[in-house]
Amino acid sequence: MYAKFDNGFVCDTLIITIIKFFTMRKFLLTAFAAITAVSMASAAEVVKSPDGNLSLTFDLNEQGAPVYSMEYKGKVVMNPSKLGLELKEGKAMTDGFRLLRTTRDTFDETWTPVWGETKTIRNNYNEMAVRLAQDINGKDRYMIIRFRLYNDGMGLRYEWPEQENLTYFVIKEERTQFAMTGDHTAYWIPGDYDTQEYDYCVSRLSEIRKEMPRYLNPGNASTTVFSPTGVQTALQLKTDDGIYLNIHEAACVNYSTMSLNLDDKNLVFESWLTPDAVGDKGYMMAPCKSPWRTVMVVDNACKALDSKLILNLNEPCKIEDTSWIHPTKYMGVWWEMITGKGSWAYTNATAVNLDSINYAAMEPNGIHSANNDNVKRYIDFAAKHGFDELLVEGWNIGWEDWIGHMKEHVFDFVTPNPDFDIEALNKYAHEKGIKLMMHHETSGSLRNYERHMEAAYDLMNKYGYDAVKSGYVGPIIPRGEHHYGQWANNHYLYAIEQAAKHKIMVNAHEATRPTGLCRTYPNLVGNESARGTEYQAFGGTMPHHVTILPFTRLQGGPMDYTPGIFCMDISKFAPNNTSKVNSTLCNQLALYVTMYSPLQMAADLPENYERYMDAFQFIKDVAVDWDDSKYLAAEPGEYIIAARKAKGTDNWFVGGVTNEDARTMPVAFDFLDKDRKYVVTVYADAKDADYATNPEKYVITKGVVTSKDAVKVYMARGGGFAMSIYPATDTDKGLKKLKLK
Repeated sequence: MYAKFDNGFVCDTLIITIIKFFTMRKFLLTAFAAITAVSMASAAEVVKSPDGNLSLTFDLNEQGAPVYSMEYKGKVVMNPSKLGLELKEGKAMTDGFRLLRTTRDTFDETWTPVWGETKTIRNNYNEMAVRLAQDINGKDRYMIIRFRLYNDGMGLRYEWPEQENLTYFVIKEERTQFAMTGDHTAYWIPGDYDTQEYDYCVSRLSEIRKEMPRYLNPGNASTTVFSPTGVQTALQLKTDDGIYLNIHEAACVNYSTMSLNLDDKNLVFESWLTPDAVGDKGYMMAPCKSPWRTVMVVDNACKALDSKLILNLNEPCKIEDTSWIHPTKYMGVWWEMITGKGSWAYTNATAVNLDSINYAAMEPNGIHSANNDNVKRYIDFAAKHGFDELLVEGWNIGWEDWIGHMKEHVFDFVTPNPDFDIEALNKYAHEKGIKLMMHHETSGSLRNYERHMEAAYDLMNKYGYDAVKSGYVGPIIPRGEHHYGQWANNHYLYAIEQAAKHKIMVNAHEATRPTGLCRTYPNLVGNESARGTEYQAFGGTMPHHVTILPFTRLQGGPMDYTPGIFCMDISKFAPNNTSKVNSTLCNQLALYVTMYSPLQMAADLPENYERYMDAFQFIKDVAVDWDDSKYLAAEPGEYIIAARKAKGTDNWFVGGVTNEDARTMPVAFDFLDKDRKYVVTVYADAKDADYATNPEKYVITKGVVTSKDAVKVYMARGGGFAMSIYPATDTDKGLKKLKLK
């Protein structure tokens, strides 16, 4: 039991015990490391949609990086995708996390929008929030990732709670990934910090790099493309097995707008934020949160158009009294300037200083459209035909050198041109039963607008304006900022909030693309933020454009697309403009239904409507607010057919549009009430109509239908159709059953 050594006797059992101790210690350390790795790498959590069809799995990989993936009806629709952010200073929030806890919730409500496609909207989701900790020099830094799963998609956002080790931080780049499962078909426009006014490209993901050069240089006053594979949201995708995905964002507040950059070797999109003038992408102060990053997942194109995912991820209405907010059908002194027939400017001067110039002493150019006589002519026509308002652009001084000079003090928003009597014209309009709509072009000079904003809104209140179209054409001032950066986004929201205090509705053009904020601020009744009708006067837009926009741009909110053009050859009234409108007349009618907006413009000149008063009747009749909407048929880039029930009535309106291909489509009336007869007026392309060769040819047919009936409607190339549907009365007894030739 004893061993004899030179230095004495030692207990051999003690030696064995010591050996065993160190062996066990090594084992325990190894085991602890393994357990720690498991706690970081095996934090798998799953959340499913209320109907169980969509599921999301969250995990931390071996490096402690947050990862999510998604399945729809048992199929993988999003491969493992990393989450996190890179900071300007300090350790990135991309790995080294451990999961502290997971909380879950279920929510189901029905809310009533101030205006919308439907009378009510259901907001039903299952939520999972994972609280993560990251060791920073021995102290924890916390981040929450919150997931909400709906039956039609998912939203995730980053949240930073109030904490000791994180208060102020600057975002270098957000690293939210969307890993595709295949080389999907994409409906995309180039990624740009300053404009969305592009034609859409339809291609495979792997073809974006090759196709990109063909779709650049849209002729916009301000463009900043950031990558040969960068695209903008909302990005519509379609898989080969018929799943429709849409990547966008919701509730973008105090944050930069997100675009997407594609790794086209691995088919992985990553978020790409808009930088500020010095290259930073977000200044944050905890507690704070990011916008929602959204992925719509549906197996039917009509479901994609019907989705309320983006609206539901926004906060409820913050305006207590919304009685002054109303949908509006309007005309405008606008198209004649866009086409070159008239001018915004009062003179032909090339430089004006607003602080010293005397417009009354200057010689007018003779083509200023916003003059008293011309405005009265528009007022008379709009009032006669039941419109609510008349937009007048070019009413104010400063238009002579408003663009291309990065001029800061470009407009004052309160001083009319000498030939525009603001008091008399507003009085004249009110006596006719309509209102004038204000126009505030900023020329991108945001600070100048903010300095004059209170006086501008006061002027509107003084003369009875209740809506303003604001514009942000050209590079942003402060110089170096972008249209979609954090600074500009905060400005747009500030303008909306200040307008609400004055009970003014806002229709913002050239601003950032909408992310559903119209739910929270319903006085934001419209945005442009895409290639609108004006480009038909700048060389034209491809016919498939209007079959894509409802899948993309309109996901975040309504668009002031300005439809209703009846004269497709612009040179007939503006001889120096040879552009053609790539649309049939009936396609223009259909847009009032397929392109939802509570703000709808009849954009053409009164004299062009007077040539086709029978077709103009549809524009007069069609509603702008709805109790119900149903998408009867749709395929992005090809066709859309929508039916909508007018607010507070039993009247329905149907619109259908097609792309460059002619087609005949079935329309079933099963959305109508059973055991009831309806009178339908159909405005359809004539058999020889064509957007390029015979765009203004149409046929009007009237007849009786019930919910059991169906018809087939012809749409020419670049064409469409429109229907107005009213319950039959005794005066309609002589009408026969609807038959289309």
